[in-house]
Amino acid sequence: MNLPHIVLFQPEIPPNSGNIIRLCANTGAPLHFVHPLGFRLEDRRLRRAGLDYAEFARVHEHRDLDACLDTIRPARVFALTRNGETNYATIPFGPDDALLFGPETRGLPSTVLADIPAAQRLRIPMRRGSRSMNLANSVAVVIFEAWRQGNFEGAVAE
Repeated sequence: MNLPHIVLFQPEIPPNSGNIIRLCANTGAPLHFVHPLGFRLEDRRLRRAGLDYAEFARVHEHRDLDACLDTIRPARVFALTRNGETNYATIPFGPDDALLFGPETRGLPSTVLADIPAAQRLRIPMRRGSRSMNLANSVAVVIFEAWRQGNFEGAVAE
């Protein structure tokens, strides 16, 4: 399958990451964890949310964001942020792209966002007054859009 890389920058909540592992197992998107993590990958809450899907997901760990980007060498990095200028649904995603998501309680730091061109800082539309979406839901919304653009290549037709 040709889906963008999902990069979780310093995720904090094990069940969110477990749900994202399960999502990646079901879509085929590669998943990258950028340290430090707010939990251990052996955490029972992570395993419980991811069930036994971890063996079907391509999960990678990186000591920091630079190491992650050096490894995957994405054509483009898209940062998902509530302060993004571009609606995620207007972007034609490719398999060489990286989708960067920040930690649940604070989002991506300004030092990381400063390295991402403004047009590549994406937002998911929400109602006025809403602060943010759950991390696992945000990843699902964006990766399914990327998969839809690829006509759901690799999906089972039932």
